[in-house]
Amino acid sequence: MYSEWRSLHSVLDRDRGHLSVLHCYPETCARDVVAAVVRPLGQAPWPSNPECLLQTDKQVKWTMEVLGFGLTLPLDGDVVKRCVDVYMEWLNAFSDLHNTLVPLPVRQQPNSYARCLLKHLYNLFVPRGNGSVDRQVDLCRSVLSSLQHLARGLGDSLERETWEGLLVFLLRVSDTLLAPPTQHGGLADLLAERLVAVLLEVWLAACSHCFPTPPYWRTARELISTWRHHPAVVTQWNRISAVLTSRLLQQLYGMSLPSLRVPEDDLALIPANMTEECLAQSWFRFLHMIGNPVDLANPAIVASAPRFQEALMECGGVPPDASRFHCLRHLPAIFHSAMCGVSQLVDAFLGVSRTRLENTSSVPVNTNRMSAPFGVTSSSSSGGTTTSPHTRRARAVTVSKTVARTVTAATIQVTAAVPHSSRSSSATPQEKTSSNLHAPVAPSPLVNFDPRPSPAPGRSQVNSILNLFGQWLFEAALVNCRPDTPFVSAGQPAQAPDPRRKPSQLPVESGGGAGVAGVSVGSSISSSLPAEGGIGGEWRENFEAGRAEACGTLSCIMASKKTGEEILPVYLARFYFVIAQGLQVSERHVLAAIILNSPSLFCSDLKGINTLAPYFISALEHILPDRDLHKFKMFANPTDLRRASIHILLTLLPLPLHFGALRIEPLLDHRLLEEGIAPPSTFRALKLRLVNLLIGALQTECDSANTQMILGAMLYMVQDSALLEKAVSQADGQEASQTQNRDGSVSSTGSSESVTPDSEKSGPALMRDYGSSPPADSAPGLLMRAIHLVTQRLQVQWKSDLIASLAALELLAGLAKVRVPVDPAEQRHAVSAVCEFIVSQCRRPAPYHSRDLHSMIVAAFSCLCVWLTEHPTLLDEKNCLWEVLEIVELGVSGAKSRVGPGSTVTLKGEKEQAPASLRVREAAEATLTCIMQNLGSFPPPSGAASPCSLLNEDRLIAFIQSRKASSEPASSDPLLHFRFFALDNSVLLSILEQPLGLQTEKSPSVTLVLRGAGGRHVWTMQLQQQPRDSPLVDKPFETENRPTPRPPAGPRPTIRHRVFPDEVDKIPFVKADCSIPDLPDIVDEQLAIQHEKLRRLLDVQIAYETGVVATLDRARASTPFPDPQLDCRPPGPAPASQTARLLLSHLGLLSFEALKEPSNSRLPPSLVALEPTLPGFRQDLAALDSLPTRPCDTVFVFYVRAGQTQAAQILSNVEKASTVQGAFLELLLSLGWPVVLGQHPGWSGHVATSWQTAEDVGTSFPSESNGDPLEGSGGAVFNGERKVLYFADALTEVAFVVPTASQNGGRDFVLGEEDTGRGTLRQPSSTTTCDTQAENMAGAEAWARRATAVGKALPSLGPETKVLVVWVESYDDIEHFPITELLAVTGTGLEGLPGSTTSVRSSCSERDVPVVFMQPLATGLFRVRLAGPAARLAMATPLVDGMVVTRRALGLLVRQTAVNACRRRRLESDLHSPPHVRRKVKITDLIHKHRSRLLEPDFFASLFYPTLG
Repeated sequence: MYSEWRSLHSVLDRDRGHLSVLHCYPETCARDVVAAVVRPLGQAPWPSNPECLLQTDKQVKWTMEVLGFGLTLPLDGDVVKRCVDVYMEWLNAFSDLHNTLVPLPVRQQPNSYARCLLKHLYNLFVPRGNGSVDRQVDLCRSVLSSLQHLARGLGDSLERETWEGLLVFLLRVSDTLLAPPTQHGGLADLLAERLVAVLLEVWLAACSHCFPTPPYWRTARELISTWRHHPAVVTQWNRISAVLTSRLLQQLYGMSLPSLRVPEDDLALIPANMTEECLAQSWFRFLHMIGNPVDLANPAIVASAPRFQEALMECGGVPPDASRFHCLRHLPAIFHSAMCGVSQLVDAFLGVSRTRLENTSSVPVNTNRMSAPFGVTSSSSSGGTTTSPHTRRARAVTVSKTVARTVTAATIQVTAAVPHSSRSSSATPQEKTSSNLHAPVAPSPLVNFDPRPSPAPGRSQVNSILNLFGQWLFEAALVNCRPDTPFVSAGQPAQAPDPRRKPSQLPVESGGGAGVAGVSVGSSISSSLPAEGGIGGEWRENFEAGRAEACGTLSCIMASKKTGEEILPVYLARFYFVIAQGLQVSERHVLAAIILNSPSLFCSDLKGINTLAPYFISALEHILPDRDLHKFKMFANPTDLRRASIHILLTLLPLPLHFGALRIEPLLDHRLLEEGIAPPSTFRALKLRLVNLLIGALQTECDSANTQMILGAMLYMVQDSALLEKAVSQADGQEASQTQNRDGSVSSTGSSESVTPDSEKSGPALMRDYGSSPPADSAPGLLMRAIHLVTQRLQVQWKSDLIASLAALELLAGLAKVRVPVDPAEQRHAVSAVCEFIVSQCRRPAPYHSRDLHSMIVAAFSCLCVWLTEHPTLLDEKNCLWEVLEIVELGVSGAKSRVGPGSTVTLKGEKEQAPASLRVREAAEATLTCIMQNLGSFPPPSGAASPCSLLNEDRLIAFIQSRKASSEPASSDPLLHFRFFALDNSVLLSILEQPLGLQTEKSPSVTLVLRGAGGRHVWTMQLQQQPRDSPLVDKPFETENRPTPRPPAGPRPTIRHRVFPDEVDKIPFVKADCSIPDLPDIVDEQLAIQHEKLRRLLDVQIAYETGVVATLDRARASTPFPDPQLDCRPPGPAPASQTARLLLSHLGLLSFEALKEPSNSRLPPSLVALEPTLPGFRQDLAALDSLPTRPCDTVFVFYVRAGQTQAAQILSNVEKASTVQGAFLELLLSLGWPVVLGQHPGWSGHVATSWQTAEDVGTSFPSESNGDPLEGSGGAVFNGERKVLYFADALTEVAFVVPTASQNGGRDFVLGEEDTGRGTLRQPSSTTTCDTQAENMAGAEAWARRATAVGKALPSLGPETKVLVVWVESYDDIEHFPITELLAVTGTGLEGLPGSTTSVRSSCSERDVPVVFMQPLATGLFRVRLAGPAARLAMATPLVDGMVVTRRALGLLVRQTAVNACRRRRLESDLHSPPHVRRKVKITDLIHKHRSRLLEPDFFASLFYPTLG
């Protein structure tokens, strides 16, 4: 930098201006002269003559000759002090020209005399040998304070020659004291801190008033490079560099980059009148003032200074033996301090805020570095940090370690990278302590910190930072590192720069230091390493702290790469070589530093970064399986080290699944071979190692946050592996089918697999090879390992950890949905483990019962429901069914009916109802409802969107009316056609006696509408008297035909009918028989006439009867058999049966006991009639029907193009498919299936359009076409105006909405004042403020009132659950995402509903909404960033902050994370009630309001009356 300028070093050596004429006289004589001259000067002036004794220039110069010699005298008297006092008084001439104690010539020409005075003061700093060091230190410090005050306060009064004399004086004094080897307790030892501080501060002041010429800069650099064995030199250099950097960043970046906070006293060191150009020049020159800090890692270079060589020759060391100097043993700590200073400057350019801690017995370690020297502690002044929106506040870390094995006598204490505030004029006890290099230090504990502070979006580019500090950092990272195969061999031709690159991106040659060049392209790594030998080779391990700091800084720089930023290949190559060398297990300090600073390294789109994957995996294999990390505790907090390792593992997991058979080119083959590890040939070969790492990390992890990350990663690994194996199986099947069709036989794919290593085979191929025992890294094998490990730790270790338990239960629930061939016994094991977990938690003692414990039980019941609904065949086994029902009983009543085998069974009615809590009981009831209603019946015929029936009373009556032949208008209210009853205060029974006309049989039929806690269900029932397989089923009311009679067998016999039988004629008469005469005997004429008349009548009658008989014979002959009029037939069915009465009677509900009020209870009877004619009955019934049976969540999806920060721009991105990436459209269609509003009976994302069909809305929507579901848009079609994306299972339903900026595209609907009827929904014109949210809520309330008036009721759904999913093209845009403005278009209608728990404040707060950011990487993978509330249960799995996932599993993971996040929010809310509880409460309220108060006789009589309809 200054090679063309001469150095003033020789001039300083030849300067004799400090010598006096008295040096020619004997010492005793000269001492007497000094004492005689100084005594009057030190006294006050006489009253008669207030002027100073010295009035002429000649007198003053002669006196100064005496005073100059007096400064060389011993300190046993007060002569030296008087001389110092006189000179200090004379220096006040710059500030007070009327001070009579100052000679007049001095007041007239202060600059000229000041230059001579400074030369004489040099004598004061010459070390004495009489042991009066403390007095000399005090005098020297007072002089330095005066000079410091002169330079900072009176700089404008100084001439250039005076400034240069002042700088030369400080350089000479410092070189005299600091250049020789340090002696413990000597003047240099005690004065170094203050001397260097004044030198640099005065030099900085000179830059503003009189910028030093290049020879002075070169001289300062040459001299200071020989003082670096003093810790104070590096400490003060760090301090001044930080001050200048802080001001420079404000000048260059303004508010786009957070300023580096330094103490207020240090900020005052920069003069206010310093120009921008002067500031930049001063910063750059101060940065290189100490030379190359990496030289501190080579004691041979430090010991090659001339003063060291002179000391060696004086000691008689032949050859020179540098190990004789004890001060060189402090070089590891000084080297580490220098690297901390560089690290601090790098952080400033990255915009990373750091918190500093003042502690005289500890080293403040950078919060985004892991570095601390061996046995090094420091004190630093306290200073604030910048708290910006894009940075996380990190806590300071203090690290204290014992000195390495070669430093056994004592520990050293140096100041770290954080600069001190300026010192006072007098030494304080703290300063004396800090200057003592051998003060013993007690170890300090480690403090937790966040290892990943985020760099600022406006940070500098990676190339720019490496151009400044790259050479220092790369050399420091390879200190004492001798690779067997260097990355670039010596003499290899330099890589030609790309002419297409910008000039700022090209490396520039530099003569020394970091310069603007950074790294020379043609330089080799081995040539940049310091020479090994002497004590450098002896203390190689002592420099690991500084090397670790450099490696950590490089990792942080590379990880801060912006999206789309290009890094020079030479920097990438050197960085990869440094990391590969640093990840050696033997260098644990460096390894820990790299791990702590590399969580986001693999998701920064660095070209070729994946070649480091095997090296990181090898390093993680020594960290994650180790529970205690004893070998790393002295370098890092074990929890933070494990957390950083887990983050790295999360970024490595998708590599074998994504790249598969892609080959990995190893960087250092010899390293892997030395460790006995064969270099992996492909990425797929890494899968088993990653799986084992995941399992091992879970087995040894004790931190809740780390455990949650591992569980999320495990679920992702299982799901992605299952999806990959399914795709491979389908591809193999298609390929085999095509081969068979082409060749007539299946190709021999098995032979190729037989020679393929297992690590290269796919999951299906391994399954075929190994049969029923799946490999450990396949999806079935990993699923089984995960089930066994998680269930075991859930019952043993995590039962008291809420966060870990919830994550484990989410993992088990996610595993239940993975479709892989697994032994059913494994599934039963998972269900049994969840049941055992519930039992163990419920049986814990009362003091342990808390809300957290009950939340775990509720989550366990939810997990159990998932397993049962996904695998309904589990309950086919008796033992599993018995265990599940016992768990439900335990949750509902608080105890099981049978405690153990052979124990007495306690009946349900005899048990005391004492559940663990009301929430637990509600969760158990929900589980029972799920088992009884959804198990094996989901999705129902109506579709997944509606687990309940879509029919109600209105539609049933409308259907009956439509089937009638006559077009008669609807008579009355459809509800009047039904009889309404309430059963057991929990079920509403609506009975329709009119037949629907669907049955062909003549049996009585009835239609039931059942409303319970599980929803609304419609059943059509028919009275069936005979089995359906009987041949008489079709004619139940017709008898068998009689047999046809035979024809007559002969002539019909003539029979004469007698009055008396023939035996009467054979009886003989008696006298009595003859007492009655015969008719002829008594007939006279009159009687004869009458007798004749009677005979004629008899003849006529006989003839008539004969004719009648003949007629009857003819009619009988013509009548068929049997005679329809005479045949006996059964009666026909009743034409109109009262089916409601029959049904209730058949069910045994029509009894006096069922109608009686229960004693000592306010509950209604078991059977209650409801009165539909009471006011409000229809509205209450509609309100009950509007309550969903499942939790409903909403996810809003946004697309952010690179550089966009305005809400309007973001909302307009999805209007066209050309403005979004194709992967985004694929993500949308993987989240759910499209549904058309108005034809969709489920949740739509807004209460105004949910649970409706086209008939409800009164609008005709076009049916969905079979073509493009996106209709050519970028997702805008799913803005909630006409369509949304929807997903539902048996337990939840989610609506995915893509908000747009078009008309009616938003989600906040208000009701126009001029609208009538049901109301027209429109979007408010402005949706950017919280006031707009309040207006939307008021509109929602108005809509609710209007809807209620027309019979449309809106439910109260409890806490609002919404999630934002944001696709960002550039990762840096996350910090500028306008979440506050975009929340205004994410209304769900819950904000203004009566009884809603969502307020204006909560709806306007971005802190309450979980946000999932995803950024597509150049490799085809996706980087995930999670943000949201800071609550304990806020962040759900399987997605984890910082995770990298494949495109194949992205949609599934996003949906599961959103559902789990909403589920956790409901679990944490005190105001949430499960859907079945809300329905039960509504049913109870409806029964209480609309109960019929009929007496028992009237109730029975009403069953015989027809309905009013």
